[in-house]
Amino acid sequence: MKRATIAVTALMAGLLTAPLAMAGTWTGWITDSNCGADGAKAEHKECAKRCHEKGGASLVFVNSEDKKIYQLDKQDVAAPHAGDQVKLTGEADGDKIKVESIAAAGDDAHAGQH
Repeated sequence: MKRATIAVTALMAGLLTAPLAMAGTWTGWITDSNCGADGAKAEHKECAKRCHEKGGASLVFVNSEDKKIYQLDKQDVAAPHAGDQVKLTGEADGDKIKVESIAAAGDDAHAGQH
């Protein structure tokens, strides 16, 4: 009986401390991994495109609220929005987001939805 109690307690402690994925929609910028938060502005659009297309940098999302940088799983969905302020919908897990859709920040529609 003690072994079962210890196993259940250990399992519950592990579940409570495990990082939780969080689904949501955030407003921020799609920029390149080389510039990160420094690229979270409209003036950076051409640089973000160039660094991604020619320089091999990955595209990242910079959350406008806290300036946190997230890696994006769907680079093909993010590419048309390089250098743009967007509304991104997906599931955040640590510093990564599984992208559901990306739309221009002023749009209500979910352009690029997959």
